[in-house]
Amino acid sequence: MIAIDNLTLRIGGLTLIEDATALIPEGRHVGLIGRNGAGKSTLLEAILGHLHPDQGSISMPKRARIGFVAQEAPGGATTPLEAVLAADEERAALLAEEETTDDGARIADIHMRLSEIDAYTAVARGASILAGLGFDTEMQNRPLSEFSGGWRMRVALAGVLFARPDILILDEPTNHLDLESALWLEDYLAHWSGTILVVSHDRRLLNAVCTHILHLDQKKLTLYTGDYDRFEVLRQERLALQAAMAAKVDAQRKHMQSFVDRFRAKASKAAQAQSRLKALAKLTPIVVERDEDAVRFEFPEVELPKPPMVTFDRATVGYETGKPILTGIDLRLDPEDRIGLLGANGNGKSTLAKLFAGRLQPMSGGTMRASKLQTGFFAQHQIEDIDPNRSPFQLLGDEWPKAAPLALRSRLARFGFSGPKADVKAENLSGGEKARLAFALATAHAPQLLILDEPTNHLDMASRERLVAAINDFAGAVILVTHDWSLLELTCDRLWLVAGGKVVPFEGDLDDYRQLALAERRAQRQTNEKPKAAPSAKRPSRDLGSLKRELKAAEEALAKLTAERQTLENDAALPSTYNDPRKSAANAKRIKELAEPIAQAEARWLAAAEAMEEANAA
Repeated sequence: MIAIDNLTLRIGGLTLIEDATALIPEGRHVGLIGRNGAGKSTLLEAILGHLHPDQGSISMPKRARIGFVAQEAPGGATTPLEAVLAADEERAALLAEEETTDDGARIADIHMRLSEIDAYTAVARGASILAGLGFDTEMQNRPLSEFSGGWRMRVALAGVLFARPDILILDEPTNHLDLESALWLEDYLAHWSGTILVVSHDRRLLNAVCTHILHLDQKKLTLYTGDYDRFEVLRQERLALQAAMAAKVDAQRKHMQSFVDRFRAKASKAAQAQSRLKALAKLTPIVVERDEDAVRFEFPEVELPKPPMVTFDRATVGYETGKPILTGIDLRLDPEDRIGLLGANGNGKSTLAKLFAGRLQPMSGGTMRASKLQTGFFAQHQIEDIDPNRSPFQLLGDEWPKAAPLALRSRLARFGFSGPKADVKAENLSGGEKARLAFALATAHAPQLLILDEPTNHLDMASRERLVAAINDFAGAVILVTHDWSLLELTCDRLWLVAGGKVVPFEGDLDDYRQLALAERRAQRQTNEKPKAAPSAKRPSRDLGSLKRELKAAEEALAKLTAERQTLENDAALPSTYNDPRKSAANAKRIKELAEPIAQAEARWLAAAEAMEEANAA
């Protein structure tokens, strides 16, 4: 349980959270939401103990293991699999001690504990998690120094998941993932047995994973039961109730004030007037919460060319060095098309986007582009490339040098940069503000084709909803690369699958693709597990005494679990149990929970027994 009691947090003199209280029960999956800049990351820092509250307290269970993805990604010559395995510090320490101790009793204890924490399946589990996040077997064994920052952040996430902490804290975990990995993570977290606190603006993730929503708004915390869709319903009901109560109190106040104004000077009514004045003073005003105004996205009106806008006939595309990335491209893009690109990272989605944008030319094959076609390209790296010393006004002026200052400021206001905000240096803008600035720059020349590569990473929920509306209102064509399921679902009418060096229309819908992506990740996980699952394969040189101890530990663990199940089954037959619905339900739930650990214990016992037989036969 995480107990937040009268918490106040200030940063640089600015109060972000004030007298906030919330109670997160153990085992719940909680989505922490709020507008950009509300203080969500600051609250996480306080929960992690990295920031001391100005007032109040945060308490958690003693000895609770907390998992959090650090801001610094791992690197160096370590491989992704080695980095993930090292994340379970207890396992690493036990294995190191096993190699150095000569104490037989201690070795037995070590093996018992290794068995309890599934240490002998660690390699398979670590490989499975990495596979889910997009690492094939070859990638898992390459040095981390060869990977980009985004891929290394995936390794950090995999390490936290592998360590299986009691409390898992995640801050925008899907930002560095492609759609396929985001779907896998959603499925993985939905089955997580511990407590989760996740900051996310991904509606699908919040709906699939969360049992509760913790809303940070107006410096206060409110815990809602249910997923994000349920939160929206409850939130609107709460706002409507507050508005109704405020109107009622305001009417009552006006009625009292009218009486006082009419009769204060009359001796016969003076006492009553004074009484009404006292009642008026005690009438507490109702403060109506309000949703913060979301920023606007207003793409310029455009004059569309006649269809088709772009066509490719058996085209091949790649880079100057190396073999082609995509071949046999037969595609047509028309005005008003809304295309979502599907496919795992590394399959060529960005290459295809650059081809449509005209930033890459086909190596071979035919191509046709409409005359005077303007393309607006938004990509995550453009946010990082913004000159930190220049303001939005200056940067838009660079793109639109002949525009009058009033026209520049009017265009910037459409993206939330009104008044003095247009003159703030880019280095002082938040991530969301930089994203909006990148949108303003990408659409400066009124493009008829918008290509958006992960456009929502730095946007809060309200801004994402405004972006959806802007895309749907845009008259031109849109090509979208994103892990944001809701954005795809609400804007795209066609899907193209980029895989195996080809681009083909995907005939199913997004739910069909979800099933396909999860099935592929499960197949990859099974491939990774096959050669590594058996303890005997991992430890071929174990001596007979060590194997006997391992077999004994497996027997004891299995006996303990089966004895607990037998006790529960015996209790289930007692009248005191089956006549008590609550006790009976708890009993049945625990029996169900024991099924998987018993199966795992049996597998470990069988593996140990087989290893013993092989050693005796040798």
